Amino acid sequence: MNGMANRTYGETRPVVSRAWRGWGGVAAMAAACALALGFVIAPLHDDGPAPVRAPGPVVQGQYADTDDGAADCTDPEASLDPALGSTDGAAVRRIIANGRLVVGVDQNSYLWGFRDPATGQLAGFDIDLVKAIAQDILGDSSKVQYLTVPTANRIEMIQTHKVDMVIRTMTINCDRIKQVAFSTAYFTAGQQLLVPDGSPITGYNDSLRGETVCTASGSTGLAKLTGTPDDGGGLSDAQRFGVKVITVDNQLDCLVRVQLGLADAVFTDNALAAGQAAQDPAMHLVGQPVTTEPYGVAMNLDDQDLVRRVNRILDSYRTDGAWMASYDHWLSADMPGISGPPAPKYKD
Repeated sequence: MNGMANRTYGETRPVVSRAWRGWGGVAAMAAACALALGFVIAPLHDDGPAPVRAPGPVVQGQYADTDDGAADCTDPEASLDPALGSTDGAAVRRIIANGRLVVGVDQNSYLWGFRDPATGQLAGFDIDLVKAIAQDILGDSSKVQYLTVPTANRIEMIQTHKVDMVIRTMTINCDRIKQVAFSTAYFTAGQQLLVPDGSPITGYNDSLRGETVCTASGSTGLAKLTGTPDDGGGLSDAQRFGVKVITVDNQLDCLVRVQLGLADAVFTDNALAAGQAAQDPAMHLVGQPVTTEPYGVAMNLDDQDLVRRVNRILDSYRTDGAWMASYDHWLSADMPGISGPPAPKYKD
């Protein structure tokens, strides 16, 4: 795997001091992430379990029939098996010919993808995976062009080939697999509420009545709040709970809204919320996760060889110690108790 087994993330990854927290920490991160308002960042030069197979044939060219409803999607996490097709086709050759991997990322999600103010470099759990993929395909983890992509623009950037892939805490679900292709899941999170100390909100329930909840545009959190499930009597959760929903381009902006008194809670993946709580000890998660959010690497539907290549890389990443090393370094303090990565699911 081009030297993947020899990575020493704990020795080379930039470390952000735990003292960098609170309102001052949020302001510091906001300043450090000012470049997130643009899209292009210059290239930077810095340094499991057995698979579960889903029944049915691999769908060629796309992951789901776009005419099918969500009810026909039973296992969106099942991805292309690297053992059943090319991992060195046109998409992989395109990346090699370009001499760089173009990846859509976040640079303001602490612990996942953020610009470390101490070094000026991107760092985090997602960034570790970006480097592993670049190392395997190009033989050099620094041959990456990072593009900052707001939550709502991720799919468009992939479909128009402005990026080779997006690695940005992106949930695999039935709606999205009609639009982009996903790797197998590399992490599992869930939507949960983040509130300040003293908040009357106890969870995703009637304690939200009259409160203002902030979430990101294009996020699964927004879909959960504003969708109209059959069991809700035709009303969205926001309507049933009497919630005012406000949206922002990036989840960190929700934390700032709460700090400024413009929102009462943040609704986001608990993985991202843990990073925000790590920045500000006055914030904490309440209730239980109300969704299951498997994160995958998102790619163009036509780039099947690249999907298989990333899945092959992830197979090694899970088993050679790299996934656990990254988790231990970035996430274990704020998301303890995770014993390993999710098992990959493949289509026959």
